[in-house]
Amino acid sequence: MPASRAGLFESLRQLLHTALSLGAVRLELLATDLEIEKLRLIEVALRALVGLMLLGLGLLLLVGFLLLLLWDGYRLPALGVLTLLCLGGGLALLQAAKRRLRKGEPMFAATRAEFERDQAALRPPPQ
Repeated sequence: MPASRAGLFESLRQLLHTALSLGAVRLELLATDLEIEKLRLIEVALRALVGLMLLGLGLLLLVGFLLLLLWDGYRLPALGVLTLLCLGGGLALLQAAKRRLRKGEPMFAATRAEFERDQAALRPPPQ
């Protein structure tokens, strides 16, 4: 009897060790998912910030363009092109940030997929 009891406790200890190891791996996966989400949000914020800055610069140049419209010379085409480039770049970056924000995976997608695989592995086989 003592030998089977020792074997039972050893099996329980191994089961507990396996469950703790599995939990640790899942927590690491969750932390990785959080880090990926944080990096995606930082990327979107930076794109939006640069886009807003370019839009502001474009508006400033547009005002300068309108003020210089009354003067003669070749400064107008250069200022007009710069204005259009800044406005176009700002709009493009804001659209890219918006697409990136919508395109992101659902939060904790990898963690949920791993939990589903774990549950499928623990289900009894169909009879």
